[in-house]
Order: sequence, then structure tokens, then C-alpha cells
Amino acid sequence: MNFKAWDDVALGQFWAEALGWGVSSEGPGVTNVEPHGLVVPDPAAVCIDVVSVPDPETVSYRAHLDFASTSLTHQAQMVTRLKELGATSADIGQGDVPWTVLADPEGNVFCVLEPRAMYADNGPIAAVVVSCADPRAMARFWNEALDWTLHEVTDDVARLRSTAGVGPYLEFVRVPDITVWTRVHLDLRPYLRDDQAAEVARLRTLGAADADIGQGEVPWVVLTDPEGNEFCVLTPG
Repeated sequence: MNFKAWDDVALGQFWAEALGWGVSSEGPGVTNVEPHGLVVPDPAAVCIDVVSVPDPETVSYRAHLDFASTSLTHQAQMVTRLKELGATSADIGQGDVPWTVLADPEGNVFCVLEPRAMYADNGPIAAVVVSCADPRAMARFWNEALDWTLHEVTDDVARLRSTAGVGPYLEFVRVPDITVWTRVHLDLRPYLRDDQAAEVARLRTLGAADADIGQGEVPWVVLTDPEGNEFCVLTPG
């Protein structure tokens, strides 16, 4: 996951404390948040890169994180702790729902879910959720794009998960108005010794398109999926 931020260090520290993870940095303006002792590739890990940009308010993506809980008491404790770290309550029109919607210190929305059996062994992140118009179409693209397993696809939701059966789900959820956005997108990293250019070419044949977001000369490639969601293909690692 890639978060655009005014202050990568402060926002990275929030997410590290929220998840119980560590922080590092691959360079100025970038804070990497990842599980302690991470060895890549790890099928259970969905890491977070927080990147400072001049104006994150102009960056629009449609993704957010869902936190998992093990009980209603645990859910309430998590909400309290996250607010102590700097999160605030958020109203996105969710109405009366069993989950709690919060925003991080820079306004990125995320949810703390009520206990659900399907997320019991996921770790702190239940799912990476992407709002979309057509979950079936998104499932077709991302099922081919990722080396993951498609677990469910309906008119309303599509769920994928690591082939190892561990870690968070990647979920595409149909919403009536996908103009609602956060400053979060997906980054894909090819397997070690894979070829980045070949992977980009493969994704293009699946329906990805090139995107220019003013990135200039960078080692990653920016693409969009069939619904226009931007994502990056990093160098192998």
C-alpha cells in the first residue's frame, strides 16, 4: 500500500504504532512501515510506504484498509487506542453499521471491523478494500494480475487472497458513487529475479494502461487498472 502524505515520518509513525510494526526509510520523503523481522517475499505481509508529496489533497485513489478484531471488546479497545494515537471518527455516510469508521491524522479513512470469522487468522489487517463500479470486471483483471487466489466474486464484491491462504484479503466492493476517495493506492513488486519490463508488458495485455501522474524519471512504472485506479509496478525484490 502506498499512502501520499504531507509528513511521511509522522504518518508512518502513526501506522507503525497502529499496526504494531516497525519503520525504516529507503530515502528522503519515504517512510516504510512493515512487520518486524519481515523477510521478502512474505505472503502474509501487506506493507505500507508513506510518501511525502507537495500536495496530497490533489491525489485521488479509492482504497482503504480494514482492521480485524477478535471480539466486540477487542474492537472497542482498538478504536480507543487508535484515537489515542491520533485517529478521529469519520462520517462517510455509513449510517448504522457494526464497524467503526476512523480517519488517520492526515484524513485517510479506514475501518475497524466487528469480529468476523473469515478474518480470524489475517493479522491486524483484515483487507485492503478498493471501491469500484464492477467487482466482476475488477476480479477478472486482478485475478490475472496477481499470483493470488480468487475466493469470491458477486455483483457486489470480489475477494482475493495470497495462494498461501494467509494475510489480508484484497477486496473490490461495488459502491454507487466512486467519486469518494482517499490518498492510497496499490504497489506491486515482481518476484525476485523477475523482469519488471516483462511484468509491465503482461499487465498491459490484461487491460492495464500507462499513466502519467507527473512521476518523471523514476524506477517504478505507473499504470491504471480497467477502472482507472492507479497502481505502481516496482523493481523486483
